[in-house]
Amino acid sequence: MKQKLLTLLFFLGSFFLHSQSLVWKTNMNEAIISSDEQRKPLLILFTSSGISQKIQNEVFATTDFADWSDNNVVLLKLDLSDSALSNEEREQNSKLKDALGIEELTQVCLATASIRKNKPTINKLGLLEYKLGGAKKWISDAKMILNGE
Repeated sequence: MKQKLLTLLFFLGSFFLHSQSLVWKTNMNEAIISSDEQRKPLLILFTSSGISQKIQNEVFATTDFADWSDNNVVLLKLDLSDSALSNEEREQNSKLKDALGIEELTQVCLATASIRKNKPTINKLGLLEYKLGGAKKWISDAKMILNGE
């Protein structure tokens, strides 16, 4: 009995440690610099307070997503209702939302980002929203966008 309990605690502990290791950038400029330096595309989560947390709970809080995102993308979370943002940041985030064709929240945009001659450039690869099927299905859809399929 103790063995089973210890095993369960080990797996739960490793799950929580892994899910907590997910690092979302919240500053667009920092994310663009990281994306350019790491040569990884951006995964931009556009969200707002009061929005359904299904994608957060069923996709982003999983170890599958943590493993995949760590190796494949730079995470950027833009909360459009964040009152702590400066007016400049809020306007910048809103313009990016409009430029990338984000119509509903919560929605994810996969994009490439680069900096040339001190000017950031973001190119939309595709949009993803929450669908039933869990993390593996969502990651599969993201891979299709990233691979141009």
